[in-house]
Amino acid sequence: MKEVDVKKVLVHKKAGQKCQKGVLVMAVLVVLFVGCSEALDNGLARTPPMGWNSWNHWGCNINETIILDTAKAMRANGMQAAGYQYVNVDDCWAIGRYPNGTVQADPKTFPHGIQWLASQVHSLGFKFGIYTCAGNLTCQGRPGSEGYECIDAQTYADWGVDYVKEDWCHTNGLQPEPAYSKMRDCLNATGRPMVFSLCDWGRGDPWKWGNQTGNLWRTTQDIKDFWWSMILNFDEQHNLAKYAGPGGWNDPDMLEVGNGGMTFSEYQAHFSLWAMLAAPLIAGNNPISVDSQSLSIFLAPEIIAVDQDPLGIQASTIFHDFSKGAQILARPLYSSVSTQQVWAVTLFNRREHKQTITLDFAAIGPQYANSTASLRDLWARSDLGYFTNQYSSSVSARSVIVLKLTFSL
Repeated sequence: MKEVDVKKVLVHKKAGQKCQKGVLVMAVLVVLFVGCSEALDNGLARTPPMGWNSWNHWGCNINETIILDTAKAMRANGMQAAGYQYVNVDDCWAIGRYPNGTVQADPKTFPHGIQWLASQVHSLGFKFGIYTCAGNLTCQGRPGSEGYECIDAQTYADWGVDYVKEDWCHTNGLQPEPAYSKMRDCLNATGRPMVFSLCDWGRGDPWKWGNQTGNLWRTTQDIKDFWWSMILNFDEQHNLAKYAGPGGWNDPDMLEVGNGGMTFSEYQAHFSLWAMLAAPLIAGNNPISVDSQSLSIFLAPEIIAVDQDPLGIQASTIFHDFSKGAQILARPLYSSVSTQQVWAVTLFNRREHKQTITLDFAAIGPQYANSTASLRDLWARSDLGYFTNQYSSSVSARSVIVLKLTFSL
């Protein structure tokens, strides 16, 4: 296969201002929360990507049967209908390279090849994702893309890949921004739309340049399936809201929901916090045998709607009592009614005991002092009524209450 000349690659359209204003009356509030962000304009990931990735549950123990059975399960259990559209193979699918440099799938675990697998996933109505690494080897010692970026990009395009995750192992001497920019250009040169997921674990401050390079960028180390790992990744999103928006997203890593290391309420909190962060919702469990409680989290329509809100504004913390572990996050939501302003607000209890958390409406914005709002509990999917000035609720240990507040002008 002939390597694409990087000097002749097509470039992405010049990025424009991607700050979504919503209705005019919200403009000032939106700017106060996040400002405007420049984003890569390849037309993809206008809302945070939703899908599934093989790594968190399966690690290296993957094969084409698992991938196809996962896609079939997601189609049958409602995940596809809920918006999970990408089925992504992570590390350990490749075994070597052919003499012409083309990467080779492991014939033992993927005997029909990746192009066949992608076509099967497509036939089920999903999009297909693949994994590579910016170094000469992947994290598990499989072939990386260093020196083969354009060959690999064209190979992925020929195979029908829709999503490319590039990791950061074995990258001695490389710098993240130019390395990822090279793969971006090679992907773009193929002419096939492919979401580009950067994964340098936040080492090169990718939020500062990632929105000109990819569609999402990892801001953290790998998540693990326990509470404090999830909390660490969540806390590392502090002050990063201004860098995210339609087309480019901060990525605190994949979801651990359903893998067994946290309680139901902890998984609800995990999912809710990622939705408030406008983070990609990439499941990392086993959909083939997902339990009903975990599935209810994945399918929660009103929480997903917060994550997928078209304004694409990542939540900010508006209250945090560190001594009590009480935190409140808020993000503005799109409203089709010009006389209404809508917010998603999460009351987050980080502690191991129940406590009451009070939301003062003025903390969202001073213009809401002495205002009345209608409140809806998004997990319970029930209206709570009208409240003036504030709202208080008892929040269980390591749990959240996610609210939608609607203010009428």
